[in-house]
Amino acid sequence: MTMFHLHERLQADTALVAEWPLCRVLLMDNRVWPWLILVPARPGLTEIHQLPREDQHRLVDEIARASRTLETLFGPDKINVGALGNLVPQLHIHVIARSKEDPAWPGPVWGSGFAERYGPEERDSLIRKIGEGVGQK
Repeated sequence: MTMFHLHERLQADTALVAEWPLCRVLLMDNRVWPWLILVPARPGLTEIHQLPREDQHRLVDEIARASRTLETLFGPDKINVGALGNLVPQLHIHVIARSKEDPAWPGPVWGSGFAERYGPEERDSLIRKIGEGVGQK
């Protein structure tokens, strides 16, 4: 059986928040936006349709759970959800809290040029805050 490994780019650009039944929940290391990445812990996947039907449903539930958490904690104007995979082929879903005041609004966050890493204390505090929120169903 093949082991699940997190893509090296995701590993370098994120921090672990939680492990759910299907996904690893990661915090994107960009303090400009509250941004979670869900990675189904299944080896060799690049597309949602490659998941078994039961896991497809679970993925939608986990995306909704992450979205609710960001909405509750940050009160955004919009939650963006996307599965691009052009640079990182491993299946992963971006869940991003957007605000009309954010620097890229209304455009996409990708390629916007706005990126700033968290300081260690701020990152760890946010991981705890989000982790408490994502613990709720």
